Amino acid sequence: MLITTMNDVPGRRVEVVLGEVFGLTVRSRHAGAQLGAAMKSLTGGELKGLTKNLEESRQEALERLTAAAEAAGADAVVAMRFDTTEMGGTWSEVCAYGTACRLTQP
Repeated sequence: MLITTMNDVPGRRVEVVLGEVFGLTVRSRHAGAQLGAAMKSLTGGELKGLTKNLEESRQEALERLTAAAEAAGADAVVAMRFDTTEMGGTWSEVCAYGTACRLTQP
């Protein structure tokens, strides 16, 4: 599965557009991470636990996007983007979305 943030794929042509696909995950940070982040925010610096959580969330959303595109019969997703929203102060939503399509072979 080719996933690209570009609108076009050099050397290939979009043969069929199958529509928008997305992968979504919502995760909660545990109390320890919240407390650690609050303490770290006093001194500054990277919040490594929260960074790891966000990296895992993006990977999970990307895997779900790929599954949705494959289920639609796509061999590529173009114009892929991530959207992140914080909900309720402790929940993070990560959505990967793009346009599922089939490309011509070179």
